[in-house]
Amino acid sequence: MEDAEENSMFETSHVLGALLASSPLLARAWDRCAAAAAMGAASSGFAHGDGGGDGGTVYVAFSGLQAALSVARPAVASGADVFAPVGLAGDAAGARAFPQLAAAEPDAAAAGERVAVQALALRCFLKLCGSPEFQMLLNQIQGKAVVFTGHSLGGAIAALAALHYLCISSLSSPCSPSPPVLCVTFGSPLIGNGALSRAILRERWGGNFCNVVSQHDVVPRLLFCPLDAIPVRVIIGMQLQQWPGHTHNTGVMTTRVVDAERDGLRQLIQAHVRTVAMEQKLVDPESRGGSPYRPFGAYVLCSPEGAVCVDNSTAAVQMLYATFAACYARGDTTSLEAAHSCYGDLVLKMPQNLLLKRRPHAMDVLASMSNSNYDAGISLAMEASGIGSEAMEATTTRYWLKASKRAGRSPSLNCAGLSTRLGRITPCRAQVEWYKASFDGDMGYYDAFKQRRSPKKFNMADMCRIKLGQFWDGVLAMLDNSQLPHDFHRRAKWVNAARFYQLLVEPLDIADYHRKNFHKTRGGYITHGRDSRYELFDKWWKEKGAFTGTSTGDTAATARSKYAGLTQDPCFWARVEEAWDQTESAQAEQDVAMLAMKLGRLREFEQYARELVESKEVSIDVLAPQSSYTRWVEEWKKLLLRDEARTASLF
Repeated sequence: MEDAEENSMFETSHVLGALLASSPLLARAWDRCAAAAAMGAASSGFAHGDGGGDGGTVYVAFSGLQAALSVARPAVASGADVFAPVGLAGDAAGARAFPQLAAAEPDAAAAGERVAVQALALRCFLKLCGSPEFQMLLNQIQGKAVVFTGHSLGGAIAALAALHYLCISSLSSPCSPSPPVLCVTFGSPLIGNGALSRAILRERWGGNFCNVVSQHDVVPRLLFCPLDAIPVRVIIGMQLQQWPGHTHNTGVMTTRVVDAERDGLRQLIQAHVRTVAMEQKLVDPESRGGSPYRPFGAYVLCSPEGAVCVDNSTAAVQMLYATFAACYARGDTTSLEAAHSCYGDLVLKMPQNLLLKRRPHAMDVLASMSNSNYDAGISLAMEASGIGSEAMEATTTRYWLKASKRAGRSPSLNCAGLSTRLGRITPCRAQVEWYKASFDGDMGYYDAFKQRRSPKKFNMADMCRIKLGQFWDGVLAMLDNSQLPHDFHRRAKWVNAARFYQLLVEPLDIADYHRKNFHKTRGGYITHGRDSRYELFDKWWKEKGAFTGTSTGDTAATARSKYAGLTQDPCFWARVEEAWDQTESAQAEQDVAMLAMKLGRLREFEQYARELVESKEVSIDVLAPQSSYTRWVEEWKKLLLRDEARTASLF
């Protein structure tokens, strides 16, 4: 079965890499990076201009010089001080700059991990963000196609600028799709933890980021190492070598990395990137000295042979390790400085190399012909990334590329399969709808289910209620296990389907809870009996309203001409049951103060329910002659008359 699946797939990473390498995008982005680097330490820190034939696209490039100087001047020695992750939720300025990311819920998949960003990049971006020049730039590019770009530390700042622009754009125009924004980084260090990566995927922003990485560049792989083991002096000195003319005027001394330091740094990086790639998880930074950082967006891994593009974080980590290890296994002696500043040559030579591209080695061709086009694509991808068939990492890389293809497809395939299962469960939903309609004119389906009216109909509805609950519990279990797309809870089809299920079936769950008298032994349904799936569906529905710019709770915004098919408050019947309990308690109450308090609560519910009825946000079954709500209204009127008579007797 697995072989059949592979034969039906095409390996596309080398195709995407070739497409990107042959386009003028990378060359134009690099030209802007060079312009930003040439501006010096006294500049605003960024340069912008059109792309020259891009149809109005604006390129904004950021320099990392200010960031490097801010660390070099005080001579900070500890990587834990410079690159420590900063939680956005706990940083006031960071929360204002990235409101959606800062407000993201703690990630249950990572033991409550909150979104955190690299301290150095965040500090430099926030300083830049507060400048009048940057605010003026944001106003100028509003509504235009924008490419944010940067090299090295400038790339990290560019990524944060792109995230900031996406955040403010989605807040100002929640009904509109994401603006045409792309962030292209060259040799950028990692900027966020795993929670940030998953939050970006949930916002559907992963496709807005493209990270270009040379096979022997240490900087993009640096933050996989334990932070306190990172030699800050070596890294900052290596980066300042890119701006010798500007650093000379600042009084900062730059030192070239000696061979011993270079070899030690390469070994440190290779060991820790290998650990992450092999384990497929980040090491706990507190218990084992690992790093919390994780990649996001697409990664374009470049070599003299070409480029490959991978678009999920798992494959990105694996390929970052494999290309780095293969490079130095061949005895590459490129200096760290040259490896980090080679991108200008790469983006110019890659299109030429593609024209002269040779076919895979003869042995690879023979092996591929005996298997499938998919295997041939894997061979092309490995060659383009600089990993030859004789390399020690070749077999592992081939396995990783195949696994990442299956893993990348799996959430989408699972979602498609789930759609089929949703169609199969639809008859159960239709059965409950028929059950509801059969009692609309008498007492409503809530009271009929609570009283077990018409046992045959009741048993069928109860069975369908249980099956529907099992289906949605299965959906949520898949979501918890990352078997569905990260933005599943944002997809209108599934949010609407969950909402319809909730409005239709939760009243039956409330009826079942009260029929079994659980409200007396366990407490009220809303606080003690409600299933967590309904609370999650409530959250999805509210987020949908915020995301689309429509108010899910404002009945005045969408006036109805007839009663709703389903009551729009899924807990309406639980509130009616609470009102009944309070009414009975008020009828027996002798203390004047306590009676006034209980009557006050009942008046609040009466007003709430009346507004729902007047706005037609309830189904017709709520107003059925023998429904619990209709009978409560009559009892409430009697209680008010009795209270008025009691008050009159006092005078």
